[in-house]
Amino acid sequence: MFESIRRLFASDTASLQNARVPDGERLYVIGDIHGRLDLFRALRDAIENDDAALPPRETTVILLGDLVDRGPDSAGVVKSARKWGESRKVRYLAGNHEEMFLQSFEDREILRHFLKHGGKETILSYGLERKTYSRMKMSELQEAMKEAVPKKDRKFLASFEDMIVIGDYVFVHAGINPKLGLDEQKPSDLRWIRERFLKHEEAFSHVVVHGHTIFEEMEHREHRIGIDTGAFRTGRLTALALEGTSRRTIQAIADKDGEIAIEKRDA
Repeated sequence: MFESIRRLFASDTASLQNARVPDGERLYVIGDIHGRLDLFRALRDAIENDDAALPPRETTVILLGDLVDRGPDSAGVVKSARKWGESRKVRYLAGNHEEMFLQSFEDREILRHFLKHGGKETILSYGLERKTYSRMKMSELQEAMKEAVPKKDRKFLASFEDMIVIGDYVFVHAGINPKLGLDEQKPSDLRWIRERFLKHEEAFSHVVVHGHTIFEEMEHREHRIGIDTGAFRTGRLTALALEGTSRRTIQAIADKDGEIAIEKRDA
């Protein structure tokens, strides 16, 4: 245990100034989508165009989790994310909302919690009529969910990873427990942690790229980068592009009329 902690805080070498991705690799990391299929499609296309315009690299897309809930088309996001992984290398991290969604099929208390945090929108996106939904008891809703949500979607969501380490970066949904080494992290912290991680000021062994906590603009700290810009609420979905020691952002931004623009800038 002490060795793991020593490795976690061993040096300040993995800081924003010098963190790097291995040579020959390019990463695109997408924050919390939360059912905004319109923004996800626009950002996906922008990433494909960006990657095609650059010299060939081994390119990986990472989705930081919370594909579902709150926005209007979680079902569409899940399908689109799965299909994207059939044509290029995409890795998926499990968020707390995927966890709630999957557990709600069997646990009624979790289902109640899920519905209060955007789950209603997810269920309706799978074709359940709003009037029918409103009349259902929890037991009836669970059965309806099992019929409405394809098994391949549940299997896909259940396959998501908890942590990805590439070069000097570690990618997680919510953050890491500052008191534990990377090899000792618990899924509950990786998917749910907030204040203990956000308030921690000391160096980690890797720069942590995370979602889960909404920032109006990406939050850059010396040893972490938060890229959840609240797509379901702000209409702004963010991707962080990493190559070598460079960092750029690509954002899909919807205006009040639903028109979506793409903005790129150095991070």
